[in-house]
Formats: sequence, C-alpha cells, structure tokens
Amino acid sequence: MTEAEESAAAEPGADAVAARPRKAAKAQLRVGRLVKAHGLKGGLKVELYTDDPKGRFTPGATFTLQVPESSPWHGKPLTVREFRFMNSHAVAFFEGVNDRSAAEELLRAILWIDEDAATAPAEDDAWYDHQLVGLAVVRDGVKIGEVTHVEHLPAQDLLIVKSKGREVMVPFVAAIVPEVDIAAGTVTVTPPAGLFEELVDDEPEAAETTAPSEPKATATDGTATDATAEAEPEAEPEAAADAPAASDRGDVPAE
Repeated sequence: MTEAEESAAAEPGADAVAARPRKAAKAQLRVGRLVKAHGLKGGLKVELYTDDPKGRFTPGATFTLQVPESSPWHGKPLTVREFRFMNSHAVAFFEGVNDRSAAEELLRAILWIDEDAATAPAEDDAWYDHQLVGLAVVRDGVKIGEVTHVEHLPAQDLLIVKSKGREVMVPFVAAIVPEVDIAAGTVTVTPPAGLFEELVDDEPEAAETTAPSEPKATATDGTATDATAEAEPEAEPEAAADAPAASDRGDVPAE
C-alpha cells in the first residue's frame, strides 16, 4: 500500500493498514523499514524514516506492520525489545523474533505508528510524509504537478512529484521549495531550469558564412612571412652593414 493510500485510509470508510480501526484524531506515520537480518539472535537492520529514532524505537514501542497478506506477521503488531546503533547502522530487536530465520520473515516490512495530531511536536519547516503527499505543486501561481511520495536520502529528502505523466525528483530544500502551505494544500516551488521540462536551445548554431581568413602579414613570432619577405628588395650588403640591427622579435627601431 502506498503512502497516498495510507493517507486516504484516515478518512471514514477507508481500509486501514492491518485492517484495524482508526481514530479520527490520529494519523499513521511511517517510521522505518526492515531491510536485513543482523546476527543470529533476531536482530534487524532498520532503514529509518524518522529524525528521532531513539524516541520512536524505545523498548515497548509497538508498530503496525505493512507486510504481504501471505506473511505470517500479517495483521500482527511488532514490539521493540532493544534498539541500538552498530557501525552506524540502526539495529532493532523485537519481541517474538529470537533467531535469524524469524528475522528473515520480516524483511521489507514497513513500520507504522499512530501519532496523535494534538500532541505531535510542532517544528518550523518540518512535516510528516502523510502531510506532504497529495499537495498541489505550484510554480508562479500555476499548478504543475502533485506530490506522490517522499524519498528520504542521507544527503536530503526528495519530493517525488507527478507532472505531465512523469515523476520528477525535487530536492526538499528552501531554495527550491520556499513554501509549504498545508492549509491551502499547496507546495510552492522555484525549480532550476530543466527540472520540470527539457531545456530547449533557442539559439541554434549559425552556419558559417564567412570565407576563410587571409594569411596574416606577420607570423606569431613577429617576423615577416615568406610572401612579405619576397616582396621586399634585398638590401645591398654595404647598406645592411651600416643599418642598426633589429631585435629578435622583428621590432623596427623608431626614427
């Protein structure tokens, strides 16, 4: 189930993850994904979707699982037993997951929690994924797309925007996304040229119409070309001996 479907599940009549009832005052938030078994005692590496992992993964914290219906964990909660970082990787241990075989049954499972909107911490320039999904993307007052989901990368987050039948990855930084208006349902963007459309060269290269240039009168070292030298009469030996000598770069002495 996609994030957009999860956001829609909060509305009356929609199906909830793990088919359990939802309260109107709560929103479900994705906080992580189980990506790899770790060790022999049931540990699992977690891809984090939260900036407060220690707060979310405290012992006793319980998650709703997004898993295939064929999974033995479908419809069951998952409770944290231990959480720690190992070689910069987040590793969690859960109740009832005591060996590697049990851990491998949970691979690719997505972890969700219920967040009370009334008690959620308010932060400037911080939004949950479900708040951003579905917002209209506006440039210069014109809608150009819609946020379909959010990608969380080590360097920065990306808004994935559906625009003109394709997905565009928009860096979620103030320079490109200066305003998010949840109440208005819009995200204002000031994208660089070419992000939402292909760049078009308005000035094609002009065909060369100029004729090849004539050889210059002097070479790069300042000496006369062969043609110039041939045009000048040879100096008499006696006159050349009395004339002042020119410099190596062919400079002519001032009179």
